[in-house]
Amino acid sequence: MTWLILVVMLLVVCFGFVLLYGAPYLPTLTKQVDVALDLIDLQEGQTLLELGCGDGKVLLAAAARGWNAIGYELNPIMAFIAWLRTRRYGKQVRVVCGNFWTSPWPPTDAIFVFLLDKFMPRLDTKIAQLHQPVKLVSFAFQIPTKKPAVSRDGLFLYLYD
Repeated sequence: MTWLILVVMLLVVCFGFVLLYGAPYLPTLTKQVDVALDLIDLQEGQTLLELGCGDGKVLLAAAARGWNAIGYELNPIMAFIAWLRTRRYGKQVRVVCGNFWTSPWPPTDAIFVFLLDKFMPRLDTKIAQLHQPVKLVSFAFQIPTKKPAVSRDGLFLYLYD
């Protein structure tokens, strides 16, 4: 019985504490993944950064298009699942178990997020500090002070120059 309590506590901690830094794990539907990647429209060999990669579904889709993909995931259980699912792509996909707010971001051409509304202004500030052109696609939540370049099927494309 003690081990069951420990497992439940571990799951609550792994899935609950992420709410302090981002969104809980909710899988992105395949249709939204396809639309998001179509909006991002990278060329083969370019890099997508996913902030909160969950089970790695977006990373897999990006790799299938020939893109490099890096995913940050705070929940160690989900990071491990994403790593397992994407390891067949070798160096083309990398999963980082860590907090994307405090980690330095690698050079990237585009970013995909499925965050909560309250984090969008902070994300806007962080991306603006990159001082490089980058595309951002956000699922479900908008940046309140910025007009999206394109909006389709609940996804919002923002361009940073």
